[in-house]
Amino acid sequence: MIIVASALDPASQRIVEYLSQEHEIGINTAFFAIFRDGERQYLSADWLMDQDEVVERTERKVRAPWTGYLFANCGEGEHRSWEDMRKYGFIAAGQGARYSKYMQKLREGDLIYSFRSKHGYVGFGRVTSEAVMVRDFTANGQKLLEFPLTQPNMNQNMNDPERSEYVVGVDWIKTVSVADAKTFKGAFAIPSVVCKLTQPATLEFLAKEFGS
Repeated sequence: MIIVASALDPASQRIVEYLSQEHEIGINTAFFAIFRDGERQYLSADWLMDQDEVVERTERKVRAPWTGYLFANCGEGEHRSWEDMRKYGFIAAGQGARYSKYMQKLREGDLIYSFRSKHGYVGFGRVTSEAVMVRDFTANGQKLLEFPLTQPNMNQNMNDPERSEYVVGVDWIKTVSVADAKTFKGAFAIPSVVCKLTQPATLEFLAKEFGS
């Protein structure tokens, strides 16, 4: 259960935290705010509690043992492109610590399935290097930002440790375009950037589609 709100009073916040932490009920609150910069509007979102931890608690008693595979949202947008990630071997998140912190969870050797929101799974690969600021990431011995990127806005805030894009190197074993994303009704998909992938039906489906 996700409560969507612009704000939450202290009493309601305590109730949500109590139900989640003490009774392991799958409940969290998503906060949304709209900002305007001239003619542009921006939508920001944040969780009351770490969504990974909420999922971890609620699935602890019923889920299958973790097999070592991770779910990683590739988060296409004005600061990153899946086609760049496929071509130059990486995955990224940023423009705020609440997003980039998830990149810090990835370790060399981790196996990840990349997911594109509202489309499906688009890649399977092995992490080859841990998170660094985008200005410091290299591909084939060359700075990533020196390549002709599909989304050159990756360089925005590149010198700001809090807002920079953070990049993790990935050896993609198999990828597909967003148009050919793989999914099925009931496939595992949550707003989290990175989390453990344990749903048996999804793992079986991905093994067939990506040959893992």
